[in-house]
Formats: sequence, structure tokens, C-alpha cells
Amino acid sequence: MEQICFPAIPSAGNLDVRWIHGSESAKHNTDPDIQVHRYDEHTYVLRQNKAINYEAPFMFLMFGNARALLLDTGATASPAYFPLRRTVDEIVDRWLADHPREGYGLLVAHTHGHGDHIAGDGQFRDRPDTVIVDPAAERVREFFGLGDDLDVPGTVDLGGRVLDAVASPGHHGSAVTFYDRATGLLLTGDTVYPGRLYVADWPAFEQTIDRLVKFAESRPVTHVLGCHIEMTGVPGEDYPIRTTYQPDEPPLQMTVEQLRRIRDAVAEIGGRPGVHVHPDFIVYA
Repeated sequence: MEQICFPAIPSAGNLDVRWIHGSESAKHNTDPDIQVHRYDEHTYVLRQNKAINYEAPFMFLMFGNARALLLDTGATASPAYFPLRRTVDEIVDRWLADHPREGYGLLVAHTHGHGDHIAGDGQFRDRPDTVIVDPAAERVREFFGLGDDLDVPGTVDLGGRVLDAVASPGHHGSAVTFYDRATGLLLTGDTVYPGRLYVADWPAFEQTIDRLVKFAESRPVTHVLGCHIEMTGVPGEDYPIRTTYQPDEPPLQMTVEQLRRIRDAVAEIGGRPGVHVHPDFIVYA
């Protein structure tokens, strides 16, 4: 069996992509149900069609020597409307054709437990060689080895490809940020992305943002990728909630410098309730 040697120094992939972003008429939308973008040979980014669900979440599929990781399962349960299992299986089959091996596994995990990130779990329950991580906070922390000291990350090994799992409560109690050592991607779920950052637990969120900045500053981060785009191309303006057509989206990817700006904004807000608008994100405290 071929053993893939993943780089010790992270290597950025391709984000030169125009994401599907809905259409003026959802009824006449012609986009695929799921957009599949090949970031590199062993990493894929998927986006759900806004005509199927306005949240249009992003999902991530990463391959190691022993198993692949699917991070999040989207906002729709029905395989007829949202064929995530079929799409993932097609990508896995193509990857295995190039990298043959027996008994290849799939790990299904989540950035957090909100419905628009776990709805497709049921499509994988009868899939062979598949483990689905229960999205409850205590099960997540147990699976990834996250203890009482949330500043100590856990890990997940896909077979020569290791990701760090950083506890990230604040938006949701089960939230985890994943850092892929092979690509340098920091996958932040709904904690950090170009959109509305909803805070459910302010002290936890403040600690999480501090934790992520410190983590990112001590490692080579190529891109910060969340799971939504909600801002427009105009600084400080977002698309209204439930929008199904976003023709002027900014890029999905953010930077460590933007992460620092979120940290500074959080410190300035200090937990004051309200809507706090910044050029490339909005904090709902």
C-alpha cells in the first residue's frame, strides 16, 4: 500500500474559486446541489447550494493514509435534496482509485453541534468503515482528548496526517477549531468567518478568541476558513438573514491578522450587549 508522505511544513492549496452563491430565483437555480472544490490532491472544500438551504454552509473533506475526515454534514437531512453521502463517496472512490488501499475509513466530525452543521449525519449511519462523532460537547471532548484545561489541544490522526483540535466554546458549547498540519488550514466553524459572529457565552467566546490567536501565532497558518459567508463586498454590510442570492460575496478565507482584529474587537466590546459592526465581521453579543 502506498504511504503518502504529508509535508512537515504546511503547503497552501488552491482557493482560486468562485463559490456558488445562489440566484435571483431559487426556483430556477441551476447550481449543483453541492459544489466540490479541490484545494489540493488530498483536501476538498464543499459548499451547499443556497437554493436548498440559505445557510449554504461549507464542509471539508481531508484524506490521510488510513481514513478521511469529513468535517460537518450541512444543513439538510434529505439525500434527495442534499446528496452529501453520494458526493463524498464519489470523491472517496476517485481518491482511492489513485491511492488504492483496503478497509479505508471515514471519520465524520463537526465544528459544532448546530443543526446546519449536523443535519446530514444520518446519511452516513449505515456506511461501512465509518465513525460519526456525537456532536454533544462531552462526547466531542472525550473523542478528541480535550480535558479540563481547554488551552491544551487534542489531536486526530488520519494516518500520517494529523490535525490539532482546539476547544472553542462561546458560539456553541461543543465547538472545536481544527488545524491541519499538512495544509496550515485553521478551520474555525462558526466561531470566526466573514459574517455575523453570534456569541452565546461571552466569557467563553473571549477566551476562545484569545486561545485561537495564541495558537495561530505559534504555527504556520495559511488560511483561516469558517463555514459561512454573510458579508457583502461593502465593508460593514452583511446580507440579510435568509438571503438566497449573494452575488457580491467576499472570499471565504481570512487571515491571522483578521483573527487578531476580532480579538481586539472582542476586548473593546467587553461583553456589552448589542450588534457591533466591523468591516469584515459583525459581533452579536
